[in-house]
Amino acid sequence: MTEDASWAEGLTILDTAIKAQLAAGNNVVVQGYSQGAGIASLEMSNLKAAGVPTGSVSFSLIGNAMNPNGGLYERFAGLVSPSLGKTFWGATPDNYYTTDVYTLEYDGFADFPRYPLNFVSDLNAIMGIYYVHTQYPTLTAAQVATAFTLPTEGATMTTYHMIPTENLPLLEPLRGVPFIGNTLADLVQPDLKVLVNLGYGDPNYGYSTGPANVPTPFGLFPDVAPATVFDALVAGTQQGISDAAADIGAWQLPSLPDISLSGISNALGSDPWSALSNATLPTLSVSTIENAIKGVQTATTDIANTISFDATTAYATLLPTADVVNAMVTTLPAYNLKLFLDGILQVLDGDPAGLIYALGAPIAADTALVTLLAGFNLYAYLYAFNKILPGVL
Repeated sequence: MTEDASWAEGLTILDTAIKAQLAAGNNVVVQGYSQGAGIASLEMSNLKAAGVPTGSVSFSLIGNAMNPNGGLYERFAGLVSPSLGKTFWGATPDNYYTTDVYTLEYDGFADFPRYPLNFVSDLNAIMGIYYVHTQYPTLTAAQVATAFTLPTEGATMTTYHMIPTENLPLLEPLRGVPFIGNTLADLVQPDLKVLVNLGYGDPNYGYSTGPANVPTPFGLFPDVAPATVFDALVAGTQQGISDAAADIGAWQLPSLPDISLSGISNALGSDPWSALSNATLPTLSVSTIENAIKGVQTATTDIANTISFDATTAYATLLPTADVVNAMVTTLPAYNLKLFLDGILQVLDGDPAGLIYALGAPIAADTALVTLLAGFNLYAYLYAFNKILPGVL
């Protein structure tokens, strides 16, 4: 089932459930996480069109890809990919029903960079889909309590809560390297954060600081003075050295095995030769041979089934690859042309900056979307690898 088909089915189920509760005289609280948050966002418009009073339904959305300022589906609103069965729906309505939105910083779905020409920021967001977007169910009360309210503009019934993320998801694989990985990550993280945060418009924040309720598509260049970036990098270098030094000071070398003669003797036992002299050779019986034959039969069947399953899994992995390639050679060129023509229309309306948009917007979109598609494809391969590996080992 494609994503669009899944959303359509979920929307029907949710609409039916809400209206059944309303018909029974109950008020309804809808909670949606990830795809569920997007489906709930679409349902708001359905309820509004049906005349459902604002006081009858409220929403709590978590990891919402339709966040007005940061959601992936608003950054590239209007993009439709038939091969992937994916529609970028735009922004969640902010003034229909009382709503609370919770977002983890660097969540690649709910907190995508505003300036995707910044490849480092894009890559961090893609890693955030894997390392951050999946963490909402495991958040502690203490972590949720660190959330702060984002600014809004004008009338709104929605409150946007941002939960800080301590470490860049881009560095999580490095942190997994035994012994030295965390120290190296702490060394480079302060400066890398500056570069990543520039993708959001400010080197100090891993999210867009504009009004959270205003639909905000992607842009080209952040309005940041070079001196501000330089100062942040200098401070980051100092912070990284300090953090790494603190890590090194806390290092504890692993204990080495005892390789002295006494240690070897204790490992072997006081008299290893007596153990050998008392050893007996196994005896074979008819039942032992029968069991061995049955074991070979079972193993042969299991091996054949494993090979068949692994081949099916590997083949299935190629299908998303074909869909991704299809999107790259059909959907992206059409989207690029639309962006180019949008810029030309700006020029015709008297805005010379439209020419910069016409030339830069397709490049910015491709930088983000190709990275995103490659990331999705990689996740498919990793999933297949994890399914195949247990059968091989």
